[in-house]
Amino acid sequence: MTSATERPLLCLDVDGPLIPFGSSSGHPHPAAAGQGNPLLERLDPELGSRLMALGCQLVWATTWMEEANEVVSPLVGLPRLPVVEWPAPSAGQGPHGLHWKTGRLVEWADGRPFIWVDDEIAAMDHLWVEASHPGPALLHRVDPARGLVDADFSALAGWLRPVMPG
Repeated sequence: MTSATERPLLCLDVDGPLIPFGSSSGHPHPAAAGQGNPLLERLDPELGSRLMALGCQLVWATTWMEEANEVVSPLVGLPRLPVVEWPAPSAGQGPHGLHWKTGRLVEWADGRPFIWVDDEIAAMDHLWVEASHPGPALLHRVDPARGLVDADFSALAGWLRPVMPG
């Protein structure tokens, strides 16, 4: 069981939430040029400070794996973060409609309050977490065309108020 003083985890996906797939804002990220991935220009350099201000323990929950620390973190002003390691894919990991990340994130949280920010969260993921995770959890689906916006940050902060320690 976890201590009541542990901060909630915030498990972050990159593609969709941090790098929106919709049209660019017209203000390309100045440091993203030359990184080899033109979508990196869509990163908002303010995202890191806004995420840190939530007071959670941030964790990369993305197929970018360690590359998120090497490429994305510096562009948005985040420190090096823990990275969720994904198990090898196997058939029958859960019921139809369950996202392949869901079970591993519940294991990673280990009973701690957690938020999962992703653009692929569906109804089965909510049901699985409710049945499998003993602590509070927020599965927050982000519109992949827009990425994280003010309304998302308001929803995250509102959910966190009653679950933050101390």
